[in-house]
Amino acid sequence: MPTRQHQPDLFQNAEKSNLPPLADRVRPGTLDDFVGHEHLVDEGRLLRQAMESGKLFSIIFWGPPGSGKTTLARLLANQSAVSFVEISAVASGVKEVRQVLDMAAADQASGRQTVLFIDEIHRFNKTQQDALLHAAEDGTVILIGATTENPSFEVISPLLSRCQVIRLEPYSPEHLGAMLDNALSNDIILARQEIELSPAARQTLVESAGGDARKMFNALEIAGSFKHNDPAITISRADINEALQERNLLYDRTGDYHYDTISAYIKSLRGSDPDAAIYWLAVMLEGGEKPEFIARRLVILASEDIGNADPQALQLATATMQAVHLVGMPEAAIILAQATTYLAAAPKSNASYLAISAARQHVKETGMQTVPMRLRNAATGMMKSMGYGRDYAYPHDQPDSFIAENYFPDGMKNAGFYRPIAQGHEKFIRQRLSKLWPERY
Repeated sequence: MPTRQHQPDLFQNAEKSNLPPLADRVRPGTLDDFVGHEHLVDEGRLLRQAMESGKLFSIIFWGPPGSGKTTLARLLANQSAVSFVEISAVASGVKEVRQVLDMAAADQASGRQTVLFIDEIHRFNKTQQDALLHAAEDGTVILIGATTENPSFEVISPLLSRCQVIRLEPYSPEHLGAMLDNALSNDIILARQEIELSPAARQTLVESAGGDARKMFNALEIAGSFKHNDPAITISRADINEALQERNLLYDRTGDYHYDTISAYIKSLRGSDPDAAIYWLAVMLEGGEKPEFIARRLVILASEDIGNADPQALQLATATMQAVHLVGMPEAAIILAQATTYLAAAPKSNASYLAISAARQHVKETGMQTVPMRLRNAATGMMKSMGYGRDYAYPHDQPDSFIAENYFPDGMKNAGFYRPIAQGHEKFIRQRLSKLWPERY
């Protein structure tokens, strides 16, 4: 059965060997000690006002690992004189949720509020989330959820509407540096051992964390353990790299960072910046992204964003997809890099994309028009006798293989869906179409 948890005194076990991990030992005890997210915790800001007024509300903290979601939930509850119950969506089900709600109802009857904190709330299925709806609505519990996934996709709409979604960004290097200094000066173990970090080690530690405070503290703790018998400990960059081994990148092929990264990659390609595009390509490949997924997106971009400004772009992208499939990683990275740099540097045009979008919209609005008889194919004698293909003028029989014919449905205005731009190969296309169809181009 879930039990109420209270904020522990971080120093109460100072003389015992079973201390909690460093990341837990240095959690701030008050909002004044909290580093980062100033737009939420500074004087007059949302979370501080809620805490100081005693008017807490249901929240879903959405942010990457190590961005302070659990810490903020505990601080809000600890400084607001409420009961605090913490469960994990990974290890709990409907039964545990109902037990918590029963306890909360009893507390509510005695005039005490309960904060229910659910870590990884996105892992609750619809039935489990449904069990929280009534209690969150009538105030039986103040629900605080934490998720690394976009809650608009992972949390049911009725529950989402009852909560304030607060987005937490990764910590900045400055914030991580301040947390690191505090840990070295005040942690019961680090301060006693007088641990020092070389400048290079400090830079590596902060940069490798990728905005994740927990990751930074774990790496520091491991690096310090290598030299636990030394009277004075100086941690070098080599020690940090040894502790990190393989840097676990913040990349989840099913999560938000996956979609954010491919978006940054495509926008860099569209913006003709090969260096930025190569960077995001490297992030995806190092994070374990499937190269076939990247190659498919390149094929789409070749038509959507380059089009006839460089007709070879689609050929190259298609060849890239085939080559990646044949070769596989790690060599596929080279093929993707070639395609990335070429497509980023190529002239851009979305005229083909705009043309099909406009034409489809026109069809939706006006319906499918009858095909004129002259444009129909007379596949049989009967069809020919019915007038199929009659009065059709064959362009190749004319000078320059062109004749000014109306290829639209009868009665339809000659619409100009395709608007080639004056760049790359499309400049030549535009010049030719301007000569052939001057009323449109």
